Amino acid sequence: MESAKITMHWLEVLRIKKAFQAVQRIYYPLLAAVSVPVNVMTIVILSRGRCGLSTCVTRYLVAMAAADLLIVIIDLILRHIPILYWKEFSFVQSFPVCNIHAVLLFAATDCSVWFTVTFTFDRFVAICCPKMKTKYCTERTAAFVLGTVTVLSCLKNIFWYFMLTGRYLLTNLPWFCAVVPGVRSSRVWAAIEFLHYIFTPGVPFLLIMLLNMMTVRHIVAASRARRRFHAQSSGECGKNPRDAEMESRKKSIILLLVISGNFIFLWSLFIVYAICYRILALGHLSVDVNIYVEQIGFMLQLLSCCTNTGIYAVTQTKFRAEMTNAVKYPFTAIMKLMK
Repeated sequence: MESAKITMHWLEVLRIKKAFQAVQRIYYPLLAAVSVPVNVMTIVILSRGRCGLSTCVTRYLVAMAAADLLIVIIDLILRHIPILYWKEFSFVQSFPVCNIHAVLLFAATDCSVWFTVTFTFDRFVAICCPKMKTKYCTERTAAFVLGTVTVLSCLKNIFWYFMLTGRYLLTNLPWFCAVVPGVRSSRVWAAIEFLHYIFTPGVPFLLIMLLNMMTVRHIVAASRARRRFHAQSSGECGKNPRDAEMESRKKSIILLLVISGNFIFLWSLFIVYAICYRILALGHLSVDVNIYVEQIGFMLQLLSCCTNTGIYAVTQTKFRAEMTNAVKYPFTAIMKLMK
C-alpha cells in the first residue's frame, strides 16, 4: 500500500512536470522572441536621451536593459530552450564549455540585480540627500558604479568554474552543468552557494526595501511640509496649489517603486526554490521542493528581463512616445518608398 502511494505520488509529479514543459515550450520561445527586440529598442531609445530623464538615470536604465538582454541570450536562449528541446540540441553536450557558460550567466544575473540596487540608491540620494546629489548623481559616478559592479560580479562568480564541469546536463536545475565529484554533498561548497544566493538576490531584496521605505517616508514628509507652506503663502488653506517639483518627485518615486516591486515579486519564488533545493541536496529530506515552485520560479525570473520596458512605457510619457515612433518607423518608411 505504501509503495503504491509513493508510485502514485511520483506519477503525479511527472504529470505536472510534463504539463509545465508543454507550457514552457510555447512560453520560452515566445518570451525570447519578445524580450530581445524589446530590450534592444529600450537601449536605443534611452541612449538617444530624448525621454526627459537625467543622464545619470539614463545610464542606470540602459545598463539594466543591457544586463537583461544578456540574461535573455545566455539564460533563456542558450540554456532553457535547449533544455526543453533537448533532442534537437543534444549536440551542445559535445561542447565542454558549460562551466564558462555558468560563470557568464551568474555574472550577468548579478549585474542585473545589483544594477537595480544602484539605481534605487541613486534615486534615494537624489530625493533624500540634496547635499550629496550634485556630487553623487552624475553621469561620471554612474559609469564608475556600474563598471565596479560589473567587475565585482565577474570576480564573484569565478568559483562556478571550479564547482561545475564543462559538460552540459540539459536538465532544468539551478545548476545545469555536471557537478565536480563531491561538490553536491560538500558543506564547504554548500556554504559558498548559500553566500551566493544571499548576496544575489537576498541582500538586494533587503537593501531595495529599506531604501524605498526611507525614500517614500521622506517624500511624504516633504510633501506635507510643502503643502502647508504653499497654503500659508497663498492664504488658501482649503486648496492645494500645484507644485511642479513635488509632481516630478512623485513620478520619480512611482518609477522607482514599480521597478523595485517588480524585481522583488518576480524573483521571490526563484530564490526560495534555489535555497530549498540546496538544503535538500545536503540530505535534509524534510525540506520538500514542490515542482510548482521550481517551474514557476524559473518562468517568473526570466519574465523580469522584459518587464521594465513596459514599466517605462506606462510611467514615462516621453518614452512611450519614442517607443510608438520606433514601432511606426518601419511602416512609415515603407509607405514613403511606395509613394
